[in-house]
Amino acid sequence: MGQFEGKTAVVTGGSSGIGLATARRLAAEGAHVFITGRRQSELDAAVESIGDATAVRGDIADLVDLDRLYDAVRARGKGVDALFANAAAAGFASLEQTTEEHFDQIFDVNVRGTLFTVQKALPLLNEGSAVIVNLSVRADDGVAEFGTYAATKAALRSYTRTWANELKDRGIRVNAISPGTIDTPAVASLVGEEKAEEVKAGFAAKVPIGRMGTSEEVAAAVAFLASDQSTFILGANLHVDGGEKQF
Repeated sequence: MGQFEGKTAVVTGGSSGIGLATARRLAAEGAHVFITGRRQSELDAAVESIGDATAVRGDIADLVDLDRLYDAVRARGKGVDALFANAAAAGFASLEQTTEEHFDQIFDVNVRGTLFTVQKALPLLNEGSAVIVNLSVRADDGVAEFGTYAATKAALRSYTRTWANELKDRGIRVNAISPGTIDTPAVASLVGEEKAEEVKAGFAAKVPIGRMGTSEEVAAAVAFLASDQSTFILGANLHVDGGEKQF
């Protein structure tokens, strides 16, 4: 019997990358997993690979879409035991290049969307449940042209601490993970397929452990924070980064 047997999990952005790997991990250990994403074809493929899962198409920046997600969860009648607020947007722009559109897009998804993802889950979160917020080591390392994205992740780190304090009396644990350089499809989508391998090699050379991480390694950390093995961990930020922020 898996450690999430009979439990219900929600993973936003669960159709690819870290979200998909996490949904697979939680389902493999017994959870029924609700996933979200914006493209139905990718959601359908994800559900087939996950197994015990329900897909609800939507954008976390759209509150109507979030309501549809939680209506589906509510209809199942078992509440939520683990919420992985994972969905995010990213894009490069220097200070000089930043536009209102770029700023609004990144903040609407990463900050506004994540805030309401957690807020709208509150009536469904069971006692003893866990909320895990996906941050990034980029939140405080000053990478050029990544300032807006980094600022959103720094804002979520602050929110994680506050939410942990506010929800602890309900027996709900809120923590965060900060992935480092992870080999996901997002790399190619940001830099283009033709440059992806070169960029990955450059990234890997800067990781103390000597390689990029995998989505499955991040998923293992999320599963730990969602499980009863981490019941004395609250408001923490677990770095899954191959040592990037440790040296």
